[in-house]
Amino acid sequence: MTLVAPIKKKISTVGVITKKNNKAHVPYIREVVRVLKKHNKKILFDSNSAPYFNQGEGYKKTDLMQKCDLLVVMGGDGTLLKTARRVAKKTTLVMGFNFGNLGVLTESKPANIENDLTEVLHNRYVIDKRSILRVTIYRHGKKFDTFLALNDAVLNQGSFARLIEMDVSINQRKVITFHADGLIISSPTGSTGHSLSAGGPIVHPSLPAIILTPICPATLSIRPIVIPNDRQLKIVLNTRRRNEGENVGLTLDGQETIRLDYGDEIKIRKSSRYFNLIRLKGGNYYKMLRDKLRWGEQFGE
Repeated sequence: MTLVAPIKKKISTVGVITKKNNKAHVPYIREVVRVLKKHNKKILFDSNSAPYFNQGEGYKKTDLMQKCDLLVVMGGDGTLLKTARRVAKKTTLVMGFNFGNLGVLTESKPANIENDLTEVLHNRYVIDKRSILRVTIYRHGKKFDTFLALNDAVLNQGSFARLIEMDVSINQRKVITFHADGLIISSPTGSTGHSLSAGGPIVHPSLPAIILTPICPATLSIRPIVIPNDRQLKIVLNTRRRNEGENVGLTLDGQETIRLDYGDEIKIRKSSRYFNLIRLKGGNYYKMLRDKLRWGEQFGE
């Protein structure tokens, strides 16, 4: 979490992004629109919110990233993660209103829409600059596809019922070959997600790091490791399918899964792009750990 002063640019165009099946949130969406119109901002809607304002099919998240100075994301952390994977080279600011459960990334509450949005439009905020993972899959020696992930990329069993064998290299130097149910490659932002559940460390978001957390390794000697984020990580899948329909998968931010084949290479590094998340009060990472993840809380007597 690198907090920096506001980018001194005029916010002219604002995009509104909401989750699917959002009928219960429509009054709050209308409140956002009212405040934006009050400040004479041009408003663009995503495909989920556009029908409520007779705006046709709306825009894709990728297009909104390109066209807008500010995005107002109304949903939970999942909606924000979907938005982050569409981050553009343009420096777009993102503000989240939490309609989900934990709200680790979405700071503002729906009840505070007018106050919090007005603060942002008057340039009273800081930017929480989060690093992003760039994930590229190579198949038969050729680039298959490239993806972005704010939290993590997880190599997992999918429909397999046996361990996966993987080769791991860093900057073209072999690190280890091991068997496990999978491997989580996490950014510091994602260290409090799937990686933490698998026994990985909590890493402050401001640290330039990448975390590797094995999932149920076959030997007790395999432990999570934190490496500098200027390294390139390569994972080679050494496991073949025994039966049709058995697939190993690569899951991005817990939302998007790509089927992997034997011999696929997954190269992961820090992206040159950042996710610029707005914080109104400067952010209090340790309070978030206590309040939302119950860090350090004593259970029982």
